[in-house]
Amino acid sequence: MAADVRDQQWLSRVSPFLARVLEQQPDAITWQQGRVQKPALEKYQSQAQQTLANCQSEIEAQRQLRLLRHRWYAQLAAADLTEELSLAEMLAHLTETADVLINAAIQWLYPRFSERFGTPRTADGEPQPLLVIGMGKLGGGELNFSSDIDLIFAYPEQGETDHPRKPIETSVFFTKLVQGLIQLLDTVTVDGRVFRVDLRLRPFGQSGPLVASLPALEHYYQEQGRDWERYAMVKARLIRAPERYQKELMQLLRPFVYRRYIDFSAIDALRKMKSLITQETRRQGVRNNIKLGPGGIREVEFIVQSFQLIRGGQQRQLQTVSLYQAYQALVDLELMKVADVQELLAGYHWLRRVEHALQQRNDEQTQVLPSYPDEQRQIAQMLGCSWDALVQKTDQHMQMIHGHFQAVIGDPDAEDEEAGDLQILWQDMVADETALEVLAERGLDADAVRQMWNSISELRQESRRRGSGPRGRKALARLVPILLEQLIRADDAVTSTERVFAVLKQIMSRTAYVELLLENIGAREQLIKLCRASSWITKQLAQYPILLDELIDPSHLYQLPELTEYPALVGEYLLRIPEQEQDLEAQMDALRQARQALQLKVAAADVSGALPLMKVSDHLSYLAEAMISHVVRLAWYQLTEKYGAPPQRTFDDTGFAVLAYGKLGGLELGYGSDLDLVFLTDVDYEGETAGPKPIEVQQFYLRLAQRILHLFTTRTLIGTLYDVDMRLRPSGKSGLLVTQLQTFDHYLAEDAWTWEMQALVRARPVHGSPRVREQLIALRKRHLQRQREHAPLAQQVQDMREKMRSHLLKKTDSFDLKQGAGGITDIEFFVQYLVLRYSHEHPALAEYTDNIRILEAAQQVGLLSPKDAQQFIDTYIDLREIVHRLALDDRESVTDADFTVARDFVRAHWARWLDSTSEN
Repeated sequence: MAADVRDQQWLSRVSPFLARVLEQQPDAITWQQGRVQKPALEKYQSQAQQTLANCQSEIEAQRQLRLLRHRWYAQLAAADLTEELSLAEMLAHLTETADVLINAAIQWLYPRFSERFGTPRTADGEPQPLLVIGMGKLGGGELNFSSDIDLIFAYPEQGETDHPRKPIETSVFFTKLVQGLIQLLDTVTVDGRVFRVDLRLRPFGQSGPLVASLPALEHYYQEQGRDWERYAMVKARLIRAPERYQKELMQLLRPFVYRRYIDFSAIDALRKMKSLITQETRRQGVRNNIKLGPGGIREVEFIVQSFQLIRGGQQRQLQTVSLYQAYQALVDLELMKVADVQELLAGYHWLRRVEHALQQRNDEQTQVLPSYPDEQRQIAQMLGCSWDALVQKTDQHMQMIHGHFQAVIGDPDAEDEEAGDLQILWQDMVADETALEVLAERGLDADAVRQMWNSISELRQESRRRGSGPRGRKALARLVPILLEQLIRADDAVTSTERVFAVLKQIMSRTAYVELLLENIGAREQLIKLCRASSWITKQLAQYPILLDELIDPSHLYQLPELTEYPALVGEYLLRIPEQEQDLEAQMDALRQARQALQLKVAAADVSGALPLMKVSDHLSYLAEAMISHVVRLAWYQLTEKYGAPPQRTFDDTGFAVLAYGKLGGLELGYGSDLDLVFLTDVDYEGETAGPKPIEVQQFYLRLAQRILHLFTTRTLIGTLYDVDMRLRPSGKSGLLVTQLQTFDHYLAEDAWTWEMQALVRARPVHGSPRVREQLIALRKRHLQRQREHAPLAQQVQDMREKMRSHLLKKTDSFDLKQGAGGITDIEFFVQYLVLRYSHEHPALAEYTDNIRILEAAQQVGLLSPKDAQQFIDTYIDLREIVHRLALDDRESVTDADFTVARDFVRAHWARWLDSTSEN
């Protein structure tokens, strides 16, 4: 079209951007003989330097840079719209202006920062430059009109500045410089901005440092680099840097980007990236997108870059940042037909022209054809055709490009779509706004959306910090969206996601476990089910990932053994240790693994509702007993190997016994319970062991106890077996670790406090020969059945209860289920009082160690009415059930539930039975 038609007035009509610039800078566009006076490529640098030369403040520099950018871009838009610039020339000018403005800003900032902080220098004393790596279209020399600029910042080497008084690290200097540069270019002022600066392509993405040394970059891409980063680095170009740094960067990146062998795995990575882009545009309802839509600009780039990544290691001609040069190399290497390349470049040329028109209209970063008639008319006028003709030509080109794309890359929609658009949430480049929209579309409320995205972002950042190799990263990238698809549908989506991700954080660097969850649907479903049900189980799985093996077969997971089978099952874990690895550490780990795996089976049955609380305690108690027996046997074997056995003692009759108190003694063990144990022996301490290194018999049993405690409590990579509390032994902490039966008998008769007799109510032997066990049972009954006076006993029980309450009761407005008045401990103390007070009259009270059967015995002998006994039992079970559920959820044992009636009942019986002034 003739220039006298496309004049300055016409330009202002079709482009609000040009109208604004001309209003602010009337001389921005000058004409000579009907043609726009466009700037020369070689003069941009000097103009920028002159513009900034007299700027004394950052605010002034910001303004001048913006005015200069608007002036240049108005001239280029005018020359483009009057068809005085070819597309190749336009791209070259836009790229050069960006290079110049970035470089000029750095040159203005650098001496000011050096004056404040000193100059960073190399080991040879040379000033270190800020290295700016242009990415994307800027790196390829193909910048569009309103593009943001993708940058990565680096510096040559670590060190310090040469400030005479307060030198700072080189990394700190360049971080401050980069922050100043972004402030200069990207801050929105009344004059707009120079460029939107995007730093998400840097190592570790948004969570990574703003700038890194070249050695740090090299290490990152060797150890952490991902497929999409290979794709991005095809376009990497140093901006205005000395030649030696250009070469150093290429040497650094080449092994990462261009593999020596033909790398067909790259095409799959590109296909997945394209699929994600397609999902995002489809999700956002974006239509007529000439960049991201099917057959858009991105597909032209994908085609050539797939060849570059696949064959670039062998064909050096393909190692170029330029799309045009890369396509020419494909023709020269006969990898694509000339006609196909010509079609693709023709389509690319048209779409880039349309893109520039869309952006030149209002200086907006858009690639979407407008839907409003006025905008459509302006775009059509810019391109010198009707709107219908523009749409028809665009459609033809995009259909042609998409056909070539499918031939080379394949159809991304045919790929694995297990998690649909949720895959995009795991991509490093996804914007927060996009991610939040994806989650909101799944029906989550605003708070849940925000919390879910925080969990996903944290997991992504953690995965970047902890490298797992290409195989592990790919598996995790597939697994997370699949898990999210299931988690989002849960009623407790936020909590469930946090818990499952807590496990993933611990296993993400262990590829075998990630792949287990990826490939095994049953294991994946069980992980979600168990994590949803219990915070405690979640912590176990996270702390001991080996437990994930138990999830493989759900039917096996929920199939509980008989109580009497636990010793044999624990023994099987010990038998799995190869003969050549039968050392102490392997045995300790085998026991720990057995406990955790078998305990997980109990917990799985528990949270599924298949196991009532009393049965849960039974299983956990019998498991602990089996562990005690195996630990004692291991310790015995190890000591007798070294010292020999005491006289007349064998593996089957060691003369050593374990008396369990507390929860284990009362068959009420929980998942995290300690073991309250006392070690006893019926052995005469006379003589020595019969072995290569004989020691006194008493010394042998002391070392046996020490070895048992070592096996229980030493922390290995698989944790501890159980925490053991020995404070209930005679004389407490100051007492011997092993007590002879006659000494124990005498202590209980002469020296034991009332609270120790209360503890004895819940004591039972859990290891030892039948002879020793029978002696302990008889000893316990004899001491419990001693006649005691009511008043002193009642007072001592009450005093001990108040002492415990003052020490352990939590300060809260809620009801402390354990220590609160009328709670679990009050019931336990009441039961203990009944045994100590009345078992001399009713021996049945001393028969059992668990509270339920003692209360049943109290009813049978007439101490409690059937109604009162049942109410005690129901209250005790109800309170324990809540404590148990809270423990599974890793919460304190307090509740706001109304237990007024139950608590009043317990307190009333306390007042009636333990009033020291009355006699029942």
